Amino acid sequence: MGHTIIRQRKDLSCFRLLVIALAMGTFLAGCSSSGSNSARVVDRNNAAPKRPTVTSGQYIVKPGDTLFSIAFRYGWDYKELAARNNIGPPYTIRPGQPIRFSSGSAGTTTVVSSPSSSSRTTVTRRPVVATAPSTSTPAKPVPNTPAVGTAVGTPVPAAEISAGGWTWPANGVLIGKFASNGSLNKGIDIAGDLGQPVFAAAKGSVVYAGSGLRGYGELIIIKHSDTYVSAYGHNRRLLVREGQQVKAGQAIAEMGSTGTDRVKLHFEIRRQGKPVDPLQFLPRR
Repeated sequence: MGHTIIRQRKDLSCFRLLVIALAMGTFLAGCSSSGSNSARVVDRNNAAPKRPTVTSGQYIVKPGDTLFSIAFRYGWDYKELAARNNIGPPYTIRPGQPIRFSSGSAGTTTVVSSPSSSSRTTVTRRPVVATAPSTSTPAKPVPNTPAVGTAVGTPVPAAEISAGGWTWPANGVLIGKFASNGSLNKGIDIAGDLGQPVFAAAKGSVVYAGSGLRGYGELIIIKHSDTYVSAYGHNRRLLVREGQQVKAGQAIAEMGSTGTDRVKLHFEIRRQGKPVDPLQFLPRR
């Protein structure tokens, strides 16, 4: 009888821990009949490898690469990477060419993609009628605190365009937010329907359109100024080509699931090669 009461208390304790673990997005191990007296909680959100800026070694250019895509992949500002390798405008590179990240010479370095966050907020976007600022003037970020507690699936009206010239790149549900520690999400993730349009978040020039960056699927990178670029990943189909000029709100791709496990848009804004929180730039909701 005494052993039965102890076992029931242990089972109840494990059940409570399991409920807490599920609420926090963690995995609970150790609550079993094997006789273990401790429970181990593993945080799956921190299991992804970090992707620090590469500052040593070199990369050998492959067909389809651009200087912008290489700089984006390894966390560089494209102007600094061009200067490091004595490459002048229009920053043309060729397959087989080594791109150095330092003055030394080392082997090719690769970067591991990061997973998405799981927080959810609904975002919507209306057609843009205004134009974004000139590409020669960096877009000024607009402080913006994301909506908190918005019910999933509830339409949230968004302004057509922010004071800084940015607009939402897609309609849908915000399922991943920016992680400032650099080890998780470098942008935001918006869930939507397969094939729905993806829009340019500001006017600029397409500097990359392809699938050569691991973890991004079919990807578009747009240069908005000498300071800012934006990226649009996991598309089903690309509607623009490299070198093409685009306007804010112009359809540039169809949303898809390439390089990921669900239909969504992964959107990033980078300032001088460093990821910044897109919610600080996009229109208030």
